[in-house]
Amino acid sequence: MPKRNVPEGTAPEPKGRSLSALREAAEDCKRCDLWKHATQTVFGEGPARARIVVVGEQPGDKEDLAGHPFVGPAGQLFDKALDELGIDRRQVYVTNAVKHFKFEQRGKVRLHKSPNPGEQRACRLWLEGELARIKPEVVVCLGAIAARNVLGTKFKLMQQRGQWIELPSGARAIATVHPSFVLRQRDSASREREWRGFVADLSALLD
Repeated sequence: MPKRNVPEGTAPEPKGRSLSALREAAEDCKRCDLWKHATQTVFGEGPARARIVVVGEQPGDKEDLAGHPFVGPAGQLFDKALDELGIDRRQVYVTNAVKHFKFEQRGKVRLHKSPNPGEQRACRLWLEGELARIKPEVVVCLGAIAARNVLGTKFKLMQQRGQWIELPSGARAIATVHPSFVLRQRDSASREREWRGFVADLSALLD
């Protein structure tokens, strides 16, 4: 699909109210500078009427190259947790608070960098648009950035993880750590402990 001539600092208006129209508009977003170095916009994927929407932080290296969310190591760990709980990933809509990969180049390796508050604000209209169109019953926030964009900047992840919060839309939201947090643990005992905690938080989806 040819790129539209969109001025920097702006985003094209969706040509319609559908989720696919929103996705198409996001492909040409230039509301912040992240589009300049990322390979592509990585929009959310899943059923347009999903009961559960999962929100992460931003695409990683694998996602940026593939153009699909949650396909890298953290996404595979998330899939493993859903499988353990008997939740079909195909019935879940997965997305990120920020749709472009922010990184620092170190030789041939692209190291993840967290999006700053301005970049998060610039991208928020896409996340809000997804939630407004899908109208999920449940929103799962993975990590502090996702939680702050859904639940507000005063949300304290490690103090409030695993607690249900009602959103203005009527949907229920819950937050837990990002699966990359589990992967970053230094030893097997720590990884196992954080893994069990991660799965325990997600088990609230079965209630």
